[in-house]
Amino acid sequence: MPHRLSRRQLLQLVTASAAGLGLAACGSNGSGSGAGGDGDSGQITVWSWTTAAKALRAVVPSFERDNPGIKVDIQDVGEPAIWDKITVGLASGGKGLADVLHIGVDYLPGYLEKFPDGLADLSKLGADQYKGAFAQGLWPTVIGEDKAAHALPWEVNPLGLFYRQDYFEKAGVDPADISSWDDLIAAGPKILSATGAQLLGLDKPGTTQDMDFFQNLMQLQGAFYFDHDGKVTLASPAAVQALTVIKRLNDGGLLADIAGQGTWKRLVSQGKLATSPDPAWAVEYLATKFPDQSGKWRVMQPPAAVPGGGRSAIVNSTYLAVSASSKRRRAAWRFIEYALTKPAEINRMFTSGGVFPALSAAYTDPKFSAPHPFYGDQKVLKSFVDSLGSGSDATNFTGDYTRALKLASDAQSQVLLKGADPAGALKDAAKQLAQQTGRQQAA
Repeated sequence: MPHRLSRRQLLQLVTASAAGLGLAACGSNGSGSGAGGDGDSGQITVWSWTTAAKALRAVVPSFERDNPGIKVDIQDVGEPAIWDKITVGLASGGKGLADVLHIGVDYLPGYLEKFPDGLADLSKLGADQYKGAFAQGLWPTVIGEDKAAHALPWEVNPLGLFYRQDYFEKAGVDPADISSWDDLIAAGPKILSATGAQLLGLDKPGTTQDMDFFQNLMQLQGAFYFDHDGKVTLASPAAVQALTVIKRLNDGGLLADIAGQGTWKRLVSQGKLATSPDPAWAVEYLATKFPDQSGKWRVMQPPAAVPGGGRSAIVNSTYLAVSASSKRRRAAWRFIEYALTKPAEINRMFTSGGVFPALSAAYTDPKFSAPHPFYGDQKVLKSFVDSLGSGSDATNFTGDYTRALKLASDAQSQVLLKGADPAGALKDAAKQLAQQTGRQQAA
C-alpha cells in the first residue's frame, strides 16, 4: 500500500546517498554531540510528515502554555523526503538538523549504528524512568551501543487481519475457525468460488519490494532478517515457513498481483480482495479510502504462521529523538517527554493524526473500547490493544536492513514467478547478505 511502500523505496535511495558520503564507515566521530548545547528555552524545530505533523501540532498549544519560554515549530518535511534529510544531516555531523526528529523503526537502528554520536543521550535527561511505560518490544530499539536511550517510542502498530465479513458469510467460512494461515488457505477456495475474491495481493515482480507480509509472517514467529545479536537469519526455519505460506497462496490461485501504481486500491475498491493483513494505522485508512464498503469489514487477530503459533506481533513503530547537534537539547527533550508520556496529550495526537500511541497508559481512554461504525460497530481498536497485551519481541532491523530487504524481495519474486523452492532461494539470499555485510549467519 502507498502509505508504506514509498518509505521502502526510499531506503534504497538513502543507502545510495549514504554510500556516496562515506557513511558506512563514519563510526563514532564525535562531531554531533560536540556541537550541541543543553539550552532549556527558545524556539525548537520538529521534523515530521503529513498526518503525524498534524498530530504534533495538536500538542503545541498546551505545551507552550505549560512550558513558558519554549516555542515549537512543527515542520512537515514530507515523506519520504525526511529520511534523506535526516541521513544527510547526520552524515555532516548534525549540520542543519531540526532539534526533534521523527524517525521510523526501519531507520533508527541504522542511525544508532552508523552515527553513534548523532542522536542525543536521553538517559542523561531522564528517559530511563519511562522504560516500562510503552508497549512491550519497543524499548530495546531506542538503546544504542552505549546502553543509553536515544529516542522515545511514539507510534506502535500491532498487526491485525482485516477481512470482508460479507464474503466470509457468503462462503460459509466462520472467522472463529481461522487460527492459522493453514486454516485460511484451506478456506480460500471457498471464498474465491463464492465471491470471486482472492485472499490478498502482493507485488509479485518486486517492483516496490512488497515485503511487509513476508516480514509479518516472520515476526509472528518472533523472527526477522537478523537476530538480536545482528546475525543473519534470512534462511531460518521461520523465514522458510513464511515464504512457504506465500508460495502456497500463490500456487492455490489465492494471491493477486498488485504490481503497478494504485493496483491494490483498485482491487479493494472493486471488491477483489477478501483480506488485508495490516497494522493498526489501517483502521482509519480503510474507513477513509473506502467509505462505500462501510459495515463489510471486520478485524481479527492475525492467523498464526504455523499452527498453534503466536498471533500477535508489533510490525512497525516510530520514535521521537533529539539531534545531538541541537543547541536546545533540554527544551527539545521537554517537548518529547510532554507529547509522549502524558496520556491526554498522546491521545490528542491520536485523535488529530491517527497515530496509534505506544504509551500503555493511553489505552484507558474510552475511545479504545468504542464501537466503530465502519466495522459493523466492532470494537476494532480494543482488538489491537488486546494484542499488545500478549507481548511481542523487539525487531532488530540493524543498519543493513536495506540490503536484507532487497535480497528477500528477489527471493520472493523467484518463488512467485519462477516456482523456486523457498528454502533454496532464501539460502542463497542469506549467503549473499552475509557476504555483503560481513555479518555471520546464525546457526
